Formats: sequence, C-alpha cells, structure tokens
Amino acid sequence: MAPNFADLQLSRLPGAADRKAAGDDDLERGGSGDVLEDVRLLDSYEDNAPESGAGEGGMRRVQVRVTGMTCAACSNSVEEALRGVDGVLRASVALLQNKADVVYDPSLVKEVDIKNAIEDAGFEAEILPEPNSSKTKQQTTLLGQFTIGGMTCAACVNSVEGILRSLPGVKGAVVALATSLGEVEYDPALISKDDIVNAIEDAGFEATLVQSSQQDKIILGVAGVFSVMDVHFLEGILSSLKGIRQFHFDSTSAELDILFDPEVVTSRSLVDSIEGASSGKFKLHVMHPYSRMTSKDVEETTNMFRLFTSSLFLSIPVFLIRVVCPRIPMVYSLLLWRCGPFLMGDWLKWALVSIVQFVIGRRFYVAAGRALRNGSTNMDVLVALGTSASYFYSVGALLYGALTGYWSPTYFETSSMLITFVLLGKYLESLAKGKTSDAIKKLVELAPATALLLVKDKGGRYIGEREIDALLMQPGDILKVLPGAKVPADGAVEWGSSYVNESMVTGESIPVLKEVNSSVIGGTINLHGVLHIRATKIGSDAVLSQIISLVETAQMSKAPIQKFADFIASIFVPTVVALSFLTFLAWYLAGAFGAYPEEWLPNKSNYFVLALMFSISVVVISCPCALGLATPTAVMVATGVGANNGVLIKGGEALERAQKVKYVIFDKTGTLTQGKATVTTAKVFNEMDRGQFLNLVASAEASSEHPLGKAIVEYARHFHFFDDPSETDDATNSKESTIPGWLQDVTEFSALPGRGIQCFIEGKRVLVGNRKLLAESGIAIPTHVDNFVVELEESAKTGILVAYGDALIGVLGVADPLKREAAVVVEGLKKMGVSPVMVTGDNWRTARAVAKEVGIEDVRAEVMPAGKAEVICSFQKDGSIVAMVGDGINDSPALAASDVGMAIGAGTDIAIEAADYVLMRNNLEDVITAIDLSRKTFARIRWNYVFAMAYNVIAIPVAAGVFFPWLRIVLPPWVAGACMAFSSVSVVCSSLLLRRYKKPRLTTILEITVE
Repeated sequence: MAPNFADLQLSRLPGAADRKAAGDDDLERGGSGDVLEDVRLLDSYEDNAPESGAGEGGMRRVQVRVTGMTCAACSNSVEEALRGVDGVLRASVALLQNKADVVYDPSLVKEVDIKNAIEDAGFEAEILPEPNSSKTKQQTTLLGQFTIGGMTCAACVNSVEGILRSLPGVKGAVVALATSLGEVEYDPALISKDDIVNAIEDAGFEATLVQSSQQDKIILGVAGVFSVMDVHFLEGILSSLKGIRQFHFDSTSAELDILFDPEVVTSRSLVDSIEGASSGKFKLHVMHPYSRMTSKDVEETTNMFRLFTSSLFLSIPVFLIRVVCPRIPMVYSLLLWRCGPFLMGDWLKWALVSIVQFVIGRRFYVAAGRALRNGSTNMDVLVALGTSASYFYSVGALLYGALTGYWSPTYFETSSMLITFVLLGKYLESLAKGKTSDAIKKLVELAPATALLLVKDKGGRYIGEREIDALLMQPGDILKVLPGAKVPADGAVEWGSSYVNESMVTGESIPVLKEVNSSVIGGTINLHGVLHIRATKIGSDAVLSQIISLVETAQMSKAPIQKFADFIASIFVPTVVALSFLTFLAWYLAGAFGAYPEEWLPNKSNYFVLALMFSISVVVISCPCALGLATPTAVMVATGVGANNGVLIKGGEALERAQKVKYVIFDKTGTLTQGKATVTTAKVFNEMDRGQFLNLVASAEASSEHPLGKAIVEYARHFHFFDDPSETDDATNSKESTIPGWLQDVTEFSALPGRGIQCFIEGKRVLVGNRKLLAESGIAIPTHVDNFVVELEESAKTGILVAYGDALIGVLGVADPLKREAAVVVEGLKKMGVSPVMVTGDNWRTARAVAKEVGIEDVRAEVMPAGKAEVICSFQKDGSIVAMVGDGINDSPALAASDVGMAIGAGTDIAIEAADYVLMRNNLEDVITAIDLSRKTFARIRWNYVFAMAYNVIAIPVAAGVFFPWLRIVLPPWVAGACMAFSSVSVVCSSLLLRRYKKPRLTTILEITVE
C-alpha cells in the first residue's frame, strides 16, 4: 500500500519544538502503539537552518551564488569573510554548488552587506531568490494605501479615521484630505484589505486599494522583444499597471524582474495584463530558479571549454616549433631567420605564449591576487607561480642572450601547455561536477511546466480551460489532469477517479486509486481517467519542493570528515611553495658545488635552469583541489542516489554517523508492525450483552485518536450496523454523523499516557487500558480474566481491559500484523554486524512474542514515550552509535536522542523534525538501504582521500627530482601540470561511480556481510 498523503504539509511550524516536547505525553495503550497527531512532514528539517526569509528569533536566511571559487581554500576564505561581518550568525559555503548559505540578523546587517563582503574578498556574488519566487512573504503588519472619495472637509477626515481605527486588526490610520488618500497599518491575519474598503464604503465614502507595503518579486522570461522600441513599449505597459513597485528588464538575457504588491495584483494577473496590453506581441513565462542556476552552470562550463580550446589552438604551434619543426629543414630555416635581436621562432613563441599567459590565463592571476589580498592561498596561486616562473625565465633568457650573446634555451611551451592542461582539467571537472547534481535536476523535472486551469464565469460554472505556467498556479485553482499527464500541484480531487503513479515521490510502485476528496501530490502521473483537482499547496509548500529543498540542503552540508580536507587545504599551498623553494635551493647549491655531473644538465643549459625546472614542477604538480573535492562530491552523489531510492538524507553529518551504526532500535507499532490494528477478540465477563459492551467501549474510545481506539470503534461499528451495510458505509465515511446515532454521550474524557483512557458515561466511570490503569484505580483483576489476557499476550496480541463503575466487565484482544519484510530485515542487519533492538510500551509477553517472531533477542518493554530516549542513552554510554527507527509520531524524543534518527513511512502525518533520515516508503528494507548507502559512500570517500593524498605524496617527490640520481626520471613542468589537472577529475569520477549504486533487495539482504 502506498503511504497516505492526506493532510500532508511540509512547511515549518512555529510550534515544532512544543510538539516535540509534547511527544513525551502521548498516549500508549497498554504501551502499544503511538498517538496520531495532526503534524506536518519535514518540520524544521534542520534545527540550525532557519527557513528562508524568516527564522527563529528574528533571524533571516539567504543563499548567495558565489563565482570564482576554485578549491577548498577559496570556500574557506569566503566563510571567514562572511563570519567577520557583524550580524552574521552562521555561514556555510558549498564549493561544488558555488553557493553560500548565510543566517543573519536583519537588524544589524542587510543582504547587500553580505554581497559586498563576498565581493570584497575577491569573488563575485549574487543574492539568489527563494525557490518559490511568487510566494507571498509573511509579515506581521502591512501598510495599505487607499483612495477615499467623497470627503469634503476635516470632519469627514476625522470620521473616516475614527472608523478605521476602530476596526479590529488596524494598528493605525492617517487620512489626508488634500490627496484623498488614507494610509492604514493593519494585521492581515485579522483583517483584509477588502474589509477595510467595505468599512469605508459603509460609512458613505468610496474606497479602493492603491498599494500595500507587502511586496513580492517575480522573474519572467520575455519573448518578442527585438528592438529598443519594443523595450520602451514593454516599459510603458509596466508603468501603466497598478501594483507594480519596481521593474527591470535585462535586454541581454531577456529577463524581466518585477517587484509587485500582491495585495493589489497576483503574479498570474500580472502576466495576463502584460500579454493582453501588448496584444499578444510579448509572451511571458516564469523563470524557474533552478533552471536559471542550471543555465549559469552551463554558461560556466561553456566558457571553460572556450578558454581551453583557445589555449590549445595557440599552444599547439608553440609545441610544434619546439619539437616538430627542427626536424623539417625548410620550416626550421625560416624559424632561424633573425628578425631584430631575436630569431623568428622566438618572436612567434613569445607572441603566442603571451596571449595564453596574460589573456587566457588572466583568470589565474585575478584569482591568485584575490586570494593573496585576503591572506589565503589556493590552486590559482600555484598555477600563477609556476607559469609565471617559466614565462619570465624564458623572457629573461632571451633578453640576456640579446645583451651578452649567450643564448640559453627557453621554456615558453611549458607555460602555455601548463595553462592548457589546467583549463582542460577544469573543464572536465566542471562537466563531472554537473553530473553530481543530476538528482536535483531530475526532481525539478518531475514538476510539469504547465497546468490546465478550468475557467469559471461569474456564476461559478466552468466555461472553458486554459493552459498556464505551472509557477503561476494559486491555491484554490481547479486544475484539469488528463490521462498520462503529471499532477501539477498538491491538492484534493474535486471530480473524477483514476489511478495515479506516485513512485517518483513515495517510492511505491503500485498505482494508487484517487477518488473525490483523495489527496494528490504534484509531480505524480495520472494513469487512466480525467481528474479535476483543487490546488492546496503550491511552490515551496508542495511535497516535491520540500524534497528538493531537503536534498539541496543536505548537499550543501559538510560532513565532519571534510574538516580534515579543509585543514590540509589551509596549509597546503604555503607548504608546497616552501617545498618548491627548498627544491630549487637544493639543486642549485648542489650544482654550484659540483655535487652532480654536468651530464645531468639539460642541453645547452646550466644548474640554475635544472633547479628552476624541478622547482616549477613541484609547484604545478601539487593539487589541493582533489582533497577539497573528495568529500562533497561523494556526499552530493549519495544524497541524490538516496532521494531516487526514497531515502532522504539530511546532510553529510548524518551520512557519516550512519555508517558506524552498531545498534538499530525499532519501535514496535507502525514500524515492525503494519500499524493497522484490528480487534480479534471481544469477551464479556459479566451479564452485559456483547452489543452493549461494544457500544460502551466504542463510546469511550470515540474521542481518542489512538490507533487501538480507532480499531475498537471500527469493530463496534461493524458489529452495530451488521444488518445494514448501507448505513455502515455512511458511518464509515463520516464519523461525526454516527456519534449522535448510536454512541452514548461521554463526559470528562482524558487520555492517560502509557495506561489508557478514562471517561464517564451515564455518571459511571469507564476505564479502557492496561493492567497498570486498573491497578492504579483500585480495580481487582480476577485470576481467570488475567489468564485470558496472558493467553492473548503470548499469541502476540494486546489485551485491553475494560472496567465500568468499579468492576471489570470485559477484555478486548487487538492484533497488529507484522510487516512481511520485518524478519528478513532483522536478519540482514545481523549479517551487517548491526544489533537490532525492540523498544515498546507494550507489555512484556506481547513484546517477547513479537520479538521472537521477527528474530530480535534484545527487547525492552513497558517503556513510556520519554523512556525510549533513556534506553537509547544507555546504549550510547560505551560510545556506540545508535540508530532509532520510528514511525515519527510520539518517537520524537527518541529520534532526537539517537545518533541517527530514521523516520519511516513519511507519507503519513508524522512529526519528523528530529529525524536525520526520512524513509519515504513504509518499508523496513530502506533501513538497510540507508546504512548500506552510507557505508559505501564513506568507503568511496576514503578511496578519494587515498587517491588525493597518494597522488601528492608520490608526485611531489618525483617532480622534485628525488629519484633522478638513480632512475633519471625527469617530469617536465607541462607534464606535471597535466597530472595535476587530471588528479581532481579522477576524484570526481570516483565519486560518480556511486551513481551505479543499487540498493540491496530482500533476496540478497541475507548475503550482506560486514566489510
């Protein structure tokens, strides 16, 4: 069965923390099961990441695109620059995504200050819009400006002001007679603009809204602008429209930025007005933020390819002049022709290499200067040093030869070939890094680009349909979904029935039947019939958008192991420069004192040139980029692979901890079991009729939200309406409609955590719960009743005792079937070296019976909700890593206390803010997938570090000539540069191998062994 997405919400709730604390007080009937709450999925998915726009304590969060970063040292520089800004609480920079995530205090610092800080550090910065650019920003109060007609004197002004100030939700009002305008500060949660207009009109005046302080931004792509006249025409249309505060049209990108007032105009009506006013000349579409970012990434890759091809085109002649042309007499004679103080070949090499060095290679000088100004170093410093040393030595050799007549060999080709290979490496690295973010691209592509909007007339009748941009949908829109089309938004079915494939979001492969009032998820595929749905959640509120946001946040996070690479990067370049200098010094002094024979010297060269070549090779072969890319590329690919398999990972830290898990603690109800409790036995122990007994228990349980309570009510309903199936159906569809008909009135209902419920019916106390509840209430349990309950518990059923007045009157047996994969998954975990543990609030007999059935040996029973966290802490005392798998309802304390919290079955109403992993399917196989994926990811990261470290450890001594005296191995600088370029590419490609990950299947789980 697919998860039920009814009432699913993915937005952050202010009371998330309160709900988490309240989890301790959730009711457990007989210790079994968990209380269902009306909570929202992915609440506060990252405690330390406030929601975009507004966070806790007045903090705000903004994402900034940073251009110009090349390695971990660059990202560290940006982080330090941001953290140095007064008012910035946290700053995290993701090298691969070229993004900075900043949490700041808007009262101390503005977005422009953050942008300036990054630019002052020598990088380019662009504030990124929120993923849903057309979403209304919530504000406490709004300032609305209204035109007021009919005022003739000061008395009218006072009258209008008095009326406005008396309205609930209005904080203040000022009316100006001369301009016939009124400004009203109001709380949109208490009063709307229409209420204000109506109040003014009820007083005998005319009123219309002009604008409000509530602003919103939309970025539109415009087709049909071909000339300056078209631009002026577009600007004229925009200037004439109400509600537009600011606008800017970029002729180069054909993008139109509009800041508008959503109280006056909506994004859709804005687009319609512009297209209508232009008589169809202009066609507008909303620019998707992710598409814009992708286009910029493509632009960067294209630019890198252009630089590489230009450099290669200019470097090949230089290489040919040095290597090939001397073997062609006719060509070589032309190169030896003296033109002024230098040979023609020298002029050509100098001219070609100068273009490569200072035009194409300008980016390295700019980036190196930027880093040095900020007191840091990066790969660009090494490239600039190596190529400059080679270039300026060659120029110096030419000038020295012209002045003295002693001509030394030049190494112009070293400089040009080095830059060419570095650019090739950067281009390939850019392509490979683009592959690591394929998961987000695929998720974005799930959402349809357009939607069919059903158009109504003034009477509310449907008169037609029109295709609109999916980003222009609004809550409440009625949308038509054709067979084979994607559902455009989260919502509810208004008309029709069909089967919908939800596998791309939930991972469930079986199509789900959707009928009237069924919930649907945006991005899923309608298979057969036509559906009319009412959009309820759009933009960043939608399930798919929240999944994308979660994956993106995880990919931007840093795993703790990354700190090692960051430390190495901070000292790497200075260390390499020092080694290069020592290499030069050692070889130069050795040559000066005759420590090696002259046969070792290059042709027509001296010991200075030999020392310089070894020194340059050391500088250019060293690669800090490979170290910096080892972890983030693997984490990016792993989180994407996890998302494709229905496992959402909340960051690199969670991924790192999961691979060390020693204990996996399972909740029983809804986790190991199906969470679909059914009454199997109902036995009465007094003279009361069975129907009366069930009616009494169902009346008491009707106010409970506990799964067992619902199961009892359902069982009693079927018993009560057994003779009238139609009535049964009506009762099933509407619980409220059945309560007056057949259930008794209940007073003083109360839920007693871990024990049961208590209420009064006809003045007598009714208790429904476990032994503890009856014992605390002073009600004795006869031996024959206790024996009957023991039999139920030993058969893995939960015995529920019922007392009426001061006597026990009956027992209900409730069973919750195990999930089919539970036993195999438990066995698989043991094969992986992980110890499974079951913690439940149920009684010991039932707990042991269930544990025996699934193969769990370590059981903790009769544990209160808060006690689950204590059990986890007891396992953590020896330093073991503990994972908690719960259905996320009252497991929040335990999920938070565990090292790795896994919330399973994310399709139901779950409080998931405390979990580190979100398992979208209600399937225990994903627990093994989560652990297995984390292990394979960190095995790959370790290999990446081995590649990166081994490369530098081996390459630097070879480049420094350590083995030259014995093996005569010489690494020309341009070859060293090629090795450096391909080292980072090899690390990224190593991470990309994770894309081939296949999750273990039930048939192979038992073959998993400890690595």
